[in-house]
Amino acid sequence: MANSTKDPFWQAKVATELERNPQLATTINDTCTKCHAPMANYEITKIQGGDITLFGTDGILNPNHALYDAGMNGVSCTVCHQIANDGTLGTLDGFSGHYSINNTKTIYGQYNDIFGQPMINNTGYTPTYSAHVSDSALCATCHNLKTPFVDDQGNIVSTGTGFPEQMPYTEWQLSIFDDAGSNPQSCQDCHMPETTSKVSNRPNWLGTKDGFAKHELVGANTTMLTMLRDNAAQLGVTSSNMDLSIIRARAMLQSAASVEIVSASVNNGTLEARVKVQNNSGHKAPTSYPSRRMWLNFKVTDSNNNIVFESGKINADGSIVEADNDVDQAKFEQHYNLITSNKQVQIYEPVMVDTNGNITYTLLRAERYIKDNRLTPKGFNKSNVPSDSDVAVLGAAADDTDFNLGSDEITYSVPVAVAGELNVSVSLNYQTIAHGFLQDLYRDAHLQQVQTFKTLYDAQSLKHEQVASAQTTVVSDVDPNPDFDGNLVVNAADLAFFKTKFFSSDPDADLNGDGVVNAVDLAILKSMFFNAPGPSEPVP
Repeated sequence: MANSTKDPFWQAKVATELERNPQLATTINDTCTKCHAPMANYEITKIQGGDITLFGTDGILNPNHALYDAGMNGVSCTVCHQIANDGTLGTLDGFSGHYSINNTKTIYGQYNDIFGQPMINNTGYTPTYSAHVSDSALCATCHNLKTPFVDDQGNIVSTGTGFPEQMPYTEWQLSIFDDAGSNPQSCQDCHMPETTSKVSNRPNWLGTKDGFAKHELVGANTTMLTMLRDNAAQLGVTSSNMDLSIIRARAMLQSAASVEIVSASVNNGTLEARVKVQNNSGHKAPTSYPSRRMWLNFKVTDSNNNIVFESGKINADGSIVEADNDVDQAKFEQHYNLITSNKQVQIYEPVMVDTNGNITYTLLRAERYIKDNRLTPKGFNKSNVPSDSDVAVLGAAADDTDFNLGSDEITYSVPVAVAGELNVSVSLNYQTIAHGFLQDLYRDAHLQQVQTFKTLYDAQSLKHEQVASAQTTVVSDVDPNPDFDGNLVVNAADLAFFKTKFFSSDPDADLNGDGVVNAVDLAILKSMFFNAPGPSEPVP
């Protein structure tokens, strides 16, 4: 959170929004800094009564700006702990950065039996107990965000409450983890796990307290954390424990979902495997900013590790092989219940469209989602969520009976032409920035912020994370075929070809699929001299 302003992707995205809709500069600067640079935003807009600017000579990112430090320090302790419980928390009026900072220098905390005089003496802040700091509704002030949108002429045409850029709080409310759910857990329970600890080093006689919320504030964005760590000097990052943050974020991500192969078998030369994906988090997976996606990489290999079938392979540049949107940013990959081709990939993602119904990556052009098959949390019943809801399941997933209540089941049915044992594996993967978002961002490569981000991203190898994986083995029922020349006769010509492959791993000559061409395969070939259709020559 302290690096929220230093995030080079955020800076680049804000710069492109300003470039594409300069007439809304005041709205863009204010909306984006309320939660990414709240201290500077509050001082300028609430105390000074002015308009905040992010870039340029007058921008808070200019080192000469009086509030540069306040801006670059992102979300501080005193921001969240000064948000008052004014009755709007957890409501539309309190979303989108519409928090209220108290004007009495009161610091709200989770304990009522505290010795507060040292804080008063050293900082001027008065610590006070308030239950709302442990409530998910506090997080909703920035983690439920509605944004306006414009038509292709740049006119604001949004009606109602705007476009739901991110709604994890509302997603959580519809899960079993809601306060009234069957397994209540707050945002803080997961992202600020409890421990027993001293809450202050002074005075030294203070004892420990139970239930102290560790301020780890871990998410799942290892890509950005890695970029901040590896370019700390350039980006102004001062934290000395980024490696620990990356480890925690990766662990959080890997606990968020699981995948299993429910069944797998080969019948009549067709492999059929049923895969189940389970969301274990308290919101959709992935959630928040719509550049994020998860997908399945399903792969079948023979005993010699030759690929028989693969869907969802990732390229080094972060694109997914055969994913429609990664090839053509005007298209998107549909949701599947059945996959029969390597040109089909199961991608869990939101897809935005503009007022003309075209796919867009510009937030201020996004009117609605045309696809949202992000994995819902446990207890989230899509049938009870109207299609015009901010968190509705949209697209083909809405009609998929195996997609609901926190899980999805998908069947892979693919032909296999090899004999022997097959390895079937599947992995669930996560990406902070989908390839299509990047290509759209790079359209404004003339902007310094985009150039900076692109340089850092291209130089970084970490572009996705594996969340979970599973594997099993099956035995193919495909009969070996030693008629290598395809003339419908197993004869001396086939034997001659076979001899050239002896002791190799050639998959065509490896008739029993054990990874090596040997005497066992020769025995299979000889046994079929008199079984193959047509005349056969004597076995030499």
